[in-house]
Amino acid sequence: MFIVIGANGHVGSAVALTLLNAGWPVTAVLRSSDNDADWRKRGAETAVVDVHDSDDLRAVFRTGRRAFLLNPNADVSTDTDLEEHATVRSIVAALDGSGLEKVIVASTYGAQPGERCGDLNVLYDFEQALAAQPIPATIQRGAYYMRNWDGLRDAAKNGVLPSMLPADMKIPMVAPADLGKAAGRHLLEPPRDQDMHYVEGPERYSPRDVADAFAAALGNPVKVAVIPRDQWIAAYRKQGFSAAAAESYARMTAVSVDSGFAMSEPFERGETTLEDHVGALVAKSRGSHAPLAE
Repeated sequence: MFIVIGANGHVGSAVALTLLNAGWPVTAVLRSSDNDADWRKRGAETAVVDVHDSDDLRAVFRTGRRAFLLNPNADVSTDTDLEEHATVRSIVAALDGSGLEKVIVASTYGAQPGERCGDLNVLYDFEQALAAQPIPATIQRGAYYMRNWDGLRDAAKNGVLPSMLPADMKIPMVAPADLGKAAGRHLLEPPRDQDMHYVEGPERYSPRDVADAFAAALGNPVKVAVIPRDQWIAAYRKQGFSAAAAESYARMTAVSVDSGFAMSEPFERGETTLEDHVGALVAKSRGSHAPLAE
């Protein structure tokens, strides 16, 4: 049995579907019972668990051999760094006595030590905590999520794509489905210590490439509107971020831009192009079918 945390999310659902489609038994760990019936129709077992409850999560882990670990994003209206460090501690504590023989954790390009730098620090600490416990852990660092642009679809319909990134800065991006497929493959591999993989899409893209993809899918011109760095915190606050979360995300964005998103070699390439991802997003908004993990 494979245990998948975050099965209702973009990446977790892709991991679960990859394994189910290959004929493997899966327990989908869900935050709520909203999609319980859907997962059971697909052939999965389900477990509704609060990841803050280490004992309940450990009990689920004990029913499986291997697990995909994903630290859920905290509500941006909270202090996201504090909340996400708390869930990291809970997930790692649940591994103690779980009997699992291998885990894979979703992490990010550019993960690094430090404080108040969003996922870069939280996920680095997750990696380090897993390295300090006895279960073999594979780290899968994913590139910038293509879905980070999804919320700008309506802005693109109006001809503008806001961006905190320089318009022509090409960075590694990846679709959730490709991260899920890669994690599913690595879950099936023999356990190894100190195992790390980098996953990105078939090409590297800039915000201008994103604008062009929206323009092609929507059928209207789209231009990039770069937000100056001194306005980043205000922009996050306008989106409902707490003061602490806005500061953390702005710092994470600055570190990522200044480091070139810590591009790494070697890496695995997924198949989903930016044009495919944006096209599916626009088609879905028009009522057409789009893949679950997209």
